[in-house]
Amino acid sequence: MRWIGWSLAGAGIAMATAFAARRHLLARLLDLRPAEYRVTVTRDLPIRMPDGVVLYADRYAPNASGLFPTILIRTPYGRPAELGPLGIFEHTGCLLFAERGYNVIVQSARGRYRSEGVFEPFVNEAADGRATVAWIGEQPWFDGNLGLWGPSYVGYTQWGPAIDGPPFLKAIVPVVTSARFSPLFYPGGAFALESTLRWVFLIQATNRKSLHPTILWRLFVQRERILARALQHQPYAEADALATGASVPFFQRWLRDTDPHGEYWSRVDYHRQLHRINAAVHLVAGWYDIFLPGQLADYTALVAAGKRPYLTVLPRAHNDLALVFEGLREGLWWFDAHLKGQRDLLSRRPVRIALMGSHEWHEMDFWPPPARIARYYLQADRSLAGDMPPAGAPPARFSYDPARPTPAIGGAVLSSQGGPRDQRLVEARSDVLTFTSPPLMRDLDVIGPVRLCLYVCTEQPSFDLVGRLCDVYPDGRSINICDGITRVRSGVGETQADGARRIEIDLTATAQRFRAGHRIRVQVAGGGSPRWGPHPGDDCPYGQRRGGVPVEHRICLDADHPSVLLLPVVERSDLMEYHTARKAGNLERK
Repeated sequence: MRWIGWSLAGAGIAMATAFAARRHLLARLLDLRPAEYRVTVTRDLPIRMPDGVVLYADRYAPNASGLFPTILIRTPYGRPAELGPLGIFEHTGCLLFAERGYNVIVQSARGRYRSEGVFEPFVNEAADGRATVAWIGEQPWFDGNLGLWGPSYVGYTQWGPAIDGPPFLKAIVPVVTSARFSPLFYPGGAFALESTLRWVFLIQATNRKSLHPTILWRLFVQRERILARALQHQPYAEADALATGASVPFFQRWLRDTDPHGEYWSRVDYHRQLHRINAAVHLVAGWYDIFLPGQLADYTALVAAGKRPYLTVLPRAHNDLALVFEGLREGLWWFDAHLKGQRDLLSRRPVRIALMGSHEWHEMDFWPPPARIARYYLQADRSLAGDMPPAGAPPARFSYDPARPTPAIGGAVLSSQGGPRDQRLVEARSDVLTFTSPPLMRDLDVIGPVRLCLYVCTEQPSFDLVGRLCDVYPDGRSINICDGITRVRSGVGETQADGARRIEIDLTATAQRFRAGHRIRVQVAGGGSPRWGPHPGDDCPYGQRRGGVPVEHRICLDADHPSVLLLPVVERSDLMEYHTARKAGNLERK
């Protein structure tokens, strides 16, 4: 039997060698500095919380004498050892940090995998984070310099301990996340059904001490079939039970506790306390990310509080794996600067953005850059006319039926199908209006927040309006750039003397080069399912109605009601005053 042992040992060595080679290749692709140390891993370190609950962590450490800075990663998604083969990406990230001279503590959140207690999203992260930070400060291997890193929910866990944090907590890197989660759940007053349900499904499916084959089967083979059925179900308040097999208390709470200023969200949203953060903050965002509006608002709040945050915006969607590794690259240089004292690394300008539709990165001193607001008026012939208000014309009409809701394709959603997608199937529907400019005579750089102002006449007092900016290619493809939704109800919009309402839709922000020969298009619809929960046509609470009342909309297109798309345009000469850095990944569809 000895030859079997030799064969297995040889196979293990070969796998380890191949893994190391891939990691070194990834490091080169990310332009990381060379690795300096071998790494040792200590697993299942118990860390006791003040209430007696024990959370477990792993420590990745340079295999060398002396003290090193520490990076803390707190996650509900499991430590690499708990995830088995699925933990390869998390394991790789920890190794990449540790090989370059950092202790890395990766801890499972309360109630997740081996960690004790009950997992209640958001509620315990501040207290548990503070206790873990204090524990790190007492360890003999700690050199007095701590940073926090992580994407999405892992990024959210940084805010609590950073508020009034100890002096040794010197830097944080929240990647595609925000200090305010309520806008993520209720964008524009609607309910983010698809992203919320997908996350609930993931959390419930992995609510075990380890990932068994049956769980993996449900996660990777059955997931889309299960979710498709649940996401199309009405009333969607029952979607959690269809997706997971039982009603999920925190999903139901998010359907009920909808007031961002109420007790629940005031407790778990941290944006009101950002002025109390003394650690250096580097925000890493994505143009197609679900957290982009909140993250840009966090940047603005930090600047208003007198802080000097850095902001990097990548041409990525939330589920893009490359986004995590690019966030790791951004984190490494930030920690080298603040935890290792390499201040020369901070010579770049604080804001660095990818200009989509080009291969360019641009650096600037603040966000958003100065821009000229270009007005594109919606015309009766379904065109967009720059700086030319419409003449007297009848309104454009469409109907929205909540029993057969308008679909949404791509965009900022927690799905592998998010991001830029061809919109032609949606635009062919009778419940979607499109308005399109003539082909552009020259490139147009749109950088900053995009808005759509509509004058609408509707019989129902409550309804949704969706706006979407698209880049139309010469071959006819219509690629979504940014979008938004507004739930119109009492007090929303400006009622005109003739009963029409002026509604402003925040289409979020972007940085997009519309190429010469391309056209600008804006979509107008009454919903986008399942990304946003269908509006029932009345004030029924979220998700409690099956179907609903069809809504007839009239979008006014006359001189007294000039519906208009507002684009922040930065001239090329002004843009090139900023330093243009290395090439960026391009999101254009070939």
